[in-house]
This record gives sequence, structure tokens and C-alpha cells, in this order.
Amino acid sequence: MGGTDRIIRIIIAIIVGVLYYTKTIEGTLGTVLLVLAAVFLLTSFINFCPLYTILGINTGKK
Repeated sequence: MGGTDRIIRIIIAIIVGVLYYTKTIEGTLGTVLLVLAAVFLLTSFINFCPLYTILGINTGKK
């Protein structure tokens, strides 16, 4: 996973977290997006995305 990809995932996770905290998104959609944001953060910190492996995507430097 490339650096730009990691930064974008972290920014998206922060935005979703703020929107959930301020109750802009709530209910089932809010919960789903919050879980997705957590996955984004986790994959950013471990620098690996299993879905990228399955799809054959590589955003890292070669």
C-alpha cells in the first residue's frame, strides 16, 4: 500500500468518525460507515489491504 493511499484512508476515516460523533450520520448507515472507517484505519496502520491482494492492486512503490 502506497503512502498516498494510506493518507487518503486515514483522512476518510477521520471524516467519517467526526460525522458520526456529531450525529450527521447515524443509524445503520452510520454504523456501517464507522466499521468501514475502522477497517480503513487498521489497514493503513498495518500497511496491508487483503482486498488489494485479491484484486491484484498494488499502490506501493515498485
